[in-house]
Amino acid sequence: MPKLDWLTRPEDEQIAASVPYRLLEAVPGLSYGDEQTENMLIQGDNLEALKALLPFYAGRVKCIFIDPPYNTRSAFEHYDDNLEHTQWLGMMYPRLELLREFLTEDGSIWVTIDDNEAHYLKVIMDEVFGRKNFVANVVWQKRTSPDARLMLSDAHDHVLVYARYHDRLILAKLRQNQKQLTNYKNPDDDSRGPWASSDYSAQGFRPNQMYTITTPAGVKHTPPTGSCWKNVEEVFLSLVSDNRIWFGKDGKGVPRRKTFLSESEGISAWTWWENAEVGHNQEAKKEILALGISDEAFTTPKPERLVQRILNLATNKNDLVLDSFLGSGTTAAVAHKMDRRYIGIEMGEHAVTHCVPRMKKVVDGEQGGISKLVSQSVSQSVSQSVSQSRLAGRRRISLL
Repeated sequence: MPKLDWLTRPEDEQIAASVPYRLLEAVPGLSYGDEQTENMLIQGDNLEALKALLPFYAGRVKCIFIDPPYNTRSAFEHYDDNLEHTQWLGMMYPRLELLREFLTEDGSIWVTIDDNEAHYLKVIMDEVFGRKNFVANVVWQKRTSPDARLMLSDAHDHVLVYARYHDRLILAKLRQNQKQLTNYKNPDDDSRGPWASSDYSAQGFRPNQMYTITTPAGVKHTPPTGSCWKNVEEVFLSLVSDNRIWFGKDGKGVPRRKTFLSESEGISAWTWWENAEVGHNQEAKKEILALGISDEAFTTPKPERLVQRILNLATNKNDLVLDSFLGSGTTAAVAHKMDRRYIGIEMGEHAVTHCVPRMKKVVDGEQGGISKLVSQSVSQSVSQSVSQSRLAGRRRISLL
């Protein structure tokens, strides 16, 4: 497989193996919540922190979410983002190598990035994780309106998704939103409740799926040009007898398959994530400002709803989540609210000035971000036994 080359690649390939193991020391004065939890915030170089954690957490992390510096050649307040391309690649490569070792066999890593480095990041992640373990490039609509200062305003960021082992990864279905729920109706008063219908034809030609269908009103239908029916005739007749085929109110229409809301396991996510569904940069800034922690928001924070979407897809309750570029603490906050275990690593002083105060508020039950959405989800789920107020506490650990 072709490899991406850069000036310091030979040295960068050796870094992960040569990083010494360090000890982690708890800081009781900054710890908060339940002392028995494994949740950690770590202040220090994430390369050293990852190496220190590896003997204890290798193969145990279900989901990694990172929002690394974007290398936009402009100085952020909390990051020195003015890195040369070579330096950026040299920074990312060994960290990705270490992160890979943390994933469970059915785990996944999600990396946000913009167009400046997205395509180079894809190439080195192909190398580190294997091209066969690439899952998707999610496109997240990060803005609500164009930037008038730009000739062609950027509207999106990328979220590159890789599995530890693609054939073992299972992503959850998404719950239907209110707009999607309006598609479920019950025009035939079916005792099983509201349903939505879908096209009963499929692309392609399969001889045993090319039969003629006669509707209850006697109208005959053959598959559309270039298509066949979705099932063989025997299966179709079984669906008809179970009242799972809809021919329209007059009984003359082209057959459609009924799917009942009561039987729905949700819908598969696709790779276009609108800001109406998962939030945008401005929403993220407001979330931070609402906490009263700082007078100035981060330049490119991620909204809690974006991280919530990822954890909904990739994790279950009590799974371990890792973020080694924690920034303002969003991943830890969302993981806590969703009853996931978590480890967050941040080098800058805002680990103390932003992350710790934010997590204290989260432990105490702050109602910003996704808090109300989580509470609604809990109240709507019969099987949910842990309320938001009883979620596990968290401890902050500092690197020596």
